[in-house]
Amino acid sequence: MITASEPSWIAPFTGLSPRCFGKLVTVLRREGADAVRKGRPWSLPLEDRALLVAAYWRTDLTMRQLAPLFGVSKSAADRIIDHLGPMLALQPRKRFAKDTVLIVDGTLVPTPDPTPDHTIAAQSKNYRSSTDHQVVIDADTRLVVVVGRSLAGNGNDCKASEESGAKAPVGTTMTIADGGYPGTGLVMPHRRRKGEELPDWKQARNKSHKQARARVVHVFARVKTWKALRDCRLKRAGVHHAMLGIARMHDLALALALAG
Repeated sequence: MITASEPSWIAPFTGLSPRCFGKLVTVLRREGADAVRKGRPWSLPLEDRALLVAAYWRTDLTMRQLAPLFGVSKSAADRIIDHLGPMLALQPRKRFAKDTVLIVDGTLVPTPDPTPDHTIAAQSKNYRSSTDHQVVIDADTRLVVVVGRSLAGNGNDCKASEESGAKAPVGTTMTIADGGYPGTGLVMPHRRRKGEELPDWKQARNKSHKQARARVVHVFARVKTWKALRDCRLKRAGVHHAMLGIARMHDLALALALAG
């Protein structure tokens, strides 16, 4: 069976070292994830429950497939994910240094056709049912600092950044974006008017802008190694909790690498 007491299972499912995973579990315990509650006690210790949730997001296995790997029933695995998934969520950063530069972009998480939940998914520009997630990263550290609420994937980024709640925590902090955010006050590349060519200085600035903005694309590539964000079967708030939890573990792993 898979268990956190065997360190070799931790890195493949969380991307964290056993030491970093232990710190995460300590924080979860401090936040009340292991508090005594009414009813039947949990069949797994907190460490194994956190690993189960991570394994669910990492592999996107069904409950019928996942539960036996941890020695629990399907209903127990489902309860563990519903309880602990939201507690693993990344909390948005609310304060930024004056010289901080942020980068925002939206990413689509495809859902099955037909989508299991029309309240969070819709047919998007890639002709698949998708959910849209607005993500803000620190341009210097590449850490995820804000993740907006999940929206249907057929909207546009300029509206989604505000509707998802990703814009409010950023405030007036300088934020780089692509050309899909007109009227938002964000730093976008220069646009070429029809029949005109951009001067050299604008082309040079656009090139620099594109190179900086590529960092958020690299973050999307890393978090989408988690299968739940490549072919999501989650309903309602489940996809949002998965994005937030995966972002938190991404940041922990990256912070460890930066410190090392």
